[in-house]
Amino acid sequence: MNADLQEIQKFSDLAHRWWDPTSEFRPLHDINPLRLEWINARAPLAGRKVIDIGCGGGILAESMAKKGAIVTGIDLSEKALKVADLHSLESGVQVRYELIAAEDMAAREAGQYDVVTCMEMLEHVPDPASVVRAAAALVKPGGHVFFSTLNRNPKSYLYAIIGAEYLLRMLPKGTHDYAKFLTPAELSHFVRQAGLQLDAMKGLGYNPLSKIYSLNDNTSVNYMVACNRPL
Repeated sequence: MNADLQEIQKFSDLAHRWWDPTSEFRPLHDINPLRLEWINARAPLAGRKVIDIGCGGGILAESMAKKGAIVTGIDLSEKALKVADLHSLESGVQVRYELIAAEDMAAREAGQYDVVTCMEMLEHVPDPASVVRAAAALVKPGGHVFFSTLNRNPKSYLYAIIGAEYLLRMLPKGTHDYAKFLTPAELSHFVRQAGLQLDAMKGLGYNPLSKIYSLNDNTSVNYMVACNRPL
């Protein structure tokens, strides 16, 4: 299985705090509206069949369902999925959640989704290219695939690890492993190898003074990628 058990355990231990916007997951709550609107602008979600790979507690999955998408969320953390299921019941926002690896889902439901999202996950698995291939297999011809991850360079180490984990304490120490970060060139290579076409790339910036996130063209730290599967 393409999974790091320590990574799964790390997020499972925090699962009960997933929907607390003041918790360790605050950055996910803060950036979710930005990434949701970027996805929706490029692939209008209403009525679309969507799968969110590495959905965790369901923050993005629920927000896409609120846009009118028919959403499936998959993850390998049972505790996170239980939290996601519970929140879905409480909010009344319907999402189908399943404990399954992306590769296994791709073998079972190949070509069944209009939109595939995989956000903040590639830097947590041993073989990110395998997840990219699974995403490419899940999407229909003409469909859209979205990834987000962290660039690998001295600036991203300074901002994402030293800054976010140690100085600003926005994230628990040890959340990220710098060696697993992916450069845009590496991710673009995985995308092309999987038979996808790269449509767009966007950076995600953070102002520590205003504590506000914004989309920009600077991909040196956090960045998102939009792809499509050719017809």
